[in-house]
Amino acid sequence: MNTPNYDWVETWGKHEQTQKSLSGWAHPGMATTSDGRIVSCDSGSSEILIYSQEGDLIHSWCGDFTDAHGITVVNENRIDYLWIADNGSKRLPEFSYEYPPGADNKSGIVLKYDLEGNLLLNLTVPKHDDYKQIRYAPTSIAVDEVRFGGSGDIWVADGYGASLVHKFNARGEYILSIDGSTGSGNFSCPHGIVIDRRKPSPELYVADRANGRVQVFSLNGDYLRTFGEDFFTTPSEFAISGDLMIVAELEARLAILDVDDKLVRYLFPDDLAASSEGWPNEISESGLIERPSRLGPERFNSPHGITVDESGNIYVAEWLIGGRLTKLVLN
Repeated sequence: MNTPNYDWVETWGKHEQTQKSLSGWAHPGMATTSDGRIVSCDSGSSEILIYSQEGDLIHSWCGDFTDAHGITVVNENRIDYLWIADNGSKRLPEFSYEYPPGADNKSGIVLKYDLEGNLLLNLTVPKHDDYKQIRYAPTSIAVDEVRFGGSGDIWVADGYGASLVHKFNARGEYILSIDGSTGSGNFSCPHGIVIDRRKPSPELYVADRANGRVQVFSLNGDYLRTFGEDFFTTPSEFAISGDLMIVAELEARLAILDVDDKLVRYLFPDDLAASSEGWPNEISESGLIERPSRLGPERFNSPHGITVDESGNIYVAEWLIGGRLTKLVLN
């Protein structure tokens, strides 16, 4: 296959930011609507942002969530909806960018909205014994969409709580959980999930981030394989474009994979970023945590959310104070 090349578009998706937005620790997902608009979130103000592919802000609204950590677009009967994974807490400047007191006990939630910001559904906390001891902190959602011949089942990754992946039916009723123990070992921060339809049978990919690998399952929850331990460090989220899979690695790069899970290339890596003091931000001379001054074009700092458009262009939201959105144009 030809090795894909991309041009970096600096300052894509700029919008007028409030002080709350500028000082907020961005931690958002990204998604693409069926008509090609790009969706992300301003984590400082819990505001959904809907952009044109050129980076113009078309529409925005504030939701009843802490943060849209994971965002997934589904299309039902020709209407788009947003699924949002809210992990329930975020680092705040008034607490020196640590989580506020009580955050460890505050469960997150999974919500379904229309594109105008009307709340339609929330999924209950899965009936799993682990939640008697630990909070539920969902980070990503994948839906087996009916329009692609799927069942409508909803998969939710709890990356920040019990390190489990849960399955619900289309009515939002809990079905089962997987923990990785039938595969390569228990998940440690299953941060991102996606349903991959590039092969004849669809598969569920789980970014087992703290273990530096991806585990793959059938849509019944049966373990299939593990890969990437030799070339991943921090796989966090997925996007699929044609035969390519693009993986956001939190430690400062994207990884492009082929249909056989082989590494094609890394995109715009910064090998020094994650070892910098205070990363993904930096420590000022006075000891304060600040937005990193070394941010520059053509090098990532902390890719977190990722999506693609119909032309194969990539959009990335990073994890740092004030946020950064970037577009990579396939050439």
